[in-house]
Formats: sequence, structure tokens, C-alpha cells
Amino acid sequence: MKKVFRLEALSCAHCAAKIETAVKKLDGVTEAAVNFMTSKMVIEAADDRMESVAQAAARIVKKIEPDVAVKKA
Repeated sequence: MKKVFRLEALSCAHCAAKIETAVKKLDGVTEAAVNFMTSKMVIEAADDRMESVAQAAARIVKKIEPDVAVKKA
């Protein structure tokens, strides 16, 4: 399953790269990409794990960039 999220107020390209690296390491994630220019994060994960992966990814975003809001695109 693939889901796309908007990262509202993402203002740091280095932080986007750190988020991408951390999300890729989550259990169940097959692919993850964060595009700084479009402020979008795309996550591919097993269908049965997507909900927990999305929640963990949102926690990662908040830890790295506390002012960024994660919204479903």
C-alpha cells in the first residue's frame, strides 16, 4: 500500500532527508521518500502495517521538525 502525506511548514531540506532516512528504517516500510520541494512524503508499506507505520512516521516528523504538520494528501 502506498500513502502520500503533506508536510506543512517543512522548511529544511536537511531535515527532510533525516525524516526520509528514519522512516525508511521503520519495520514494515518497503520504500519511503520525502520531497522537500513539494513538501510531500510517500510511504510504501504492507497493508496490515500502514496505520502503525503512518503513526510512527508522524512521530518522527514531530521529533525532527516540531512545527511541521503531517496531513493526508
